[in-house]
Amino acid sequence: MSLTADVKAELTAVRDPRPTARVAELTSLLRFSGGLHSIANRVAVEAELDTDALARRVARDLMEIYGVRPELVHVQGSGGRSGSYAVRVIEGGETLARQTGLLDQRRRPVRGLPNKLTTGSREDLAAIWRGAFLAAGSLSEPGRSAALEITCPAPEAAMALEGAARRLGIPAKAREVRGIPRVVVREGEAIRVALAMMGARNAAADWDQMRQRREVRAGVNRLVNFDDANLRRSAQAAVAACARVERALEILGDEVPEHLREAGELRLAHRDASLDELGHHADPPLTKDAVAGRIRRLLAMADKKAEVEGLPDTESAVPVGAED
Repeated sequence: MSLTADVKAELTAVRDPRPTARVAELTSLLRFSGGLHSIANRVAVEAELDTDALARRVARDLMEIYGVRPELVHVQGSGGRSGSYAVRVIEGGETLARQTGLLDQRRRPVRGLPNKLTTGSREDLAAIWRGAFLAAGSLSEPGRSAALEITCPAPEAAMALEGAARRLGIPAKAREVRGIPRVVVREGEAIRVALAMMGARNAAADWDQMRQRREVRAGVNRLVNFDDANLRRSAQAAVAACARVERALEILGDEVPEHLREAGELRLAHRDASLDELGHHADPPLTKDAVAGRIRRLLAMADKKAEVEGLPDTESAVPVGAED
């Protein structure tokens, strides 16, 4: 199952006993899953849902809370899709729409959410989010593009959902993507809190564990890449240094002072060694500053002679790609 399906399966099993929370969840679910339609000049309430289990639960809640008996229909999918499940109330649909607040007193559809819901308790606000996610929510895997997202039927509904999230302390943003209003939670900890707040505590724990594993892997990869880059740079520097020393000894020939020759030959004999390690190989031992100073003087002396005599200097011996 996908993360979204896991979350919806867990939320489908959540049963808040508080009457106001049940009304808030059911109304939100109806608003975000389809809402109102006109069938044979009558107002019908319809919810189009992902699973049979959720459709049956919505039908049961409608009977228990409002005393209506809805119609359940399996809507065949196209292009290999599994289809969806519609819960319809035609007989008594207008009365139900008024009772839920989807129609106002003038029989106009409410474009956002009923005000009495968005000003309710924290439990009612959490129920609004639970209903909206069950109807039109999705959750992506942890990572750069991680998001808990709810597709909204209208900008006003998105603003109402964003306001409910703000009252719950969750940083959600209402925005339009290709003309479709959405409410999105992106920050990792906020997604975990939102899942737990809606009642998907197992999914919240699993998602957070996945997020932590992803962050650890990303940290390890960054360190490995950093070490690899350092090793490459060190190897390139060693190749360049040895090439310049070889060219310096070639330019100077017998004119090179003995102590500088020893330093140069030490560099060539231990090509991968650090300056500190080269110092330990010297006889008598030298500090790394002394080794560096002697090699620097060797190269400077050779470059000066090459300039006077019109010869290629020590830099000319460095292979392409080993300059940095």
